[in-house]
Amino acid sequence: MNKTTEAIINQLSELILGKEEQIRLAVVCLLCKGHLLIEDLPGMGKTTLSHGLANVLGLSYQRVQFTSDLLPADITGSSVFNTQQQSFDFHPGPIFSQVLLADEINRASPKTQSALLEAMEERQVTVDGKTHPLPEPFFVIATQNPLHQSGTHPLPESQLDRFFLRISLGYPDEHAEKSLILGNNLQRQHLSELSCVLDLTALAALQQTVVAVNLSESVVQYIINLVNFTRYSGQFSDPLSPRASIALGLATRAYALTQGRDYALPDDVQAVFAAVAGHRLNVSANELDDVVKGIFDNVAVVL
Repeated sequence: MNKTTEAIINQLSELILGKEEQIRLAVVCLLCKGHLLIEDLPGMGKTTLSHGLANVLGLSYQRVQFTSDLLPADITGSSVFNTQQQSFDFHPGPIFSQVLLADEINRASPKTQSALLEAMEERQVTVDGKTHPLPEPFFVIATQNPLHQSGTHPLPESQLDRFFLRISLGYPDEHAEKSLILGNNLQRQHLSELSCVLDLTALAALQQTVVAVNLSESVVQYIINLVNFTRYSGQFSDPLSPRASIALGLATRAYALTQGRDYALPDDVQAVFAAVAGHRLNVSANELDDVVKGIFDNVAVVL
């Protein structure tokens, strides 16, 4: 299994230079059947990552640019009257794809945001009283501009919780940026040249393998201690919920799997903690490293 995940990560690392850890976390999110939120400035590679991930996995892909005038039906689809059949035909929207990039989600109105977030949770869309199941797998990658930018509508805390992980790609290092300027890496025009690493059956098997990764009692206790610190230290107005605890355990297992192990270590917990907890603690991406370091300094690893 490690060879498969490494093949995915290696291909995407040739596309997004110097971001192997963020790519690994995106793969972890997919293995856990979660949805991914990427918070970053425009032009950091968010679209390339999502499109590349769909190509490597052989999944259908759609991108929706969220704007202030985007309506819920523009995403979910709508019923159109068929004059020949004298009935309404449902025309599915872009949400009916296996990988959906919801670009700049916080530029859309709260009503449109809610339509997407409800579909993410229920994995189905209801239009005119009729329910339509979404494809399997269904993986949403949403991008969010920093909230200080004009024209943004912040996602409510309860809706942020619908995202399994939040990551930030950040600026490339000097070596990677030099390669980008010189055009020495695979660019977006070569996305179609990425080879498909596994089929749907293999992906489903890989997702089922995640829950078989062993979480020892000491690792579980470490997760509980970290979560309890956010609840009882008095430092956080939005402490981590039991749903966050479950996500932390699952992401820890998936991260261990990408490392080629069938058991998890405290290092795996620390590797995914910021991505699982940051948006649930309502901490901005810029402040996250310092906040997480403070938590780790106060919660000892359980041996």
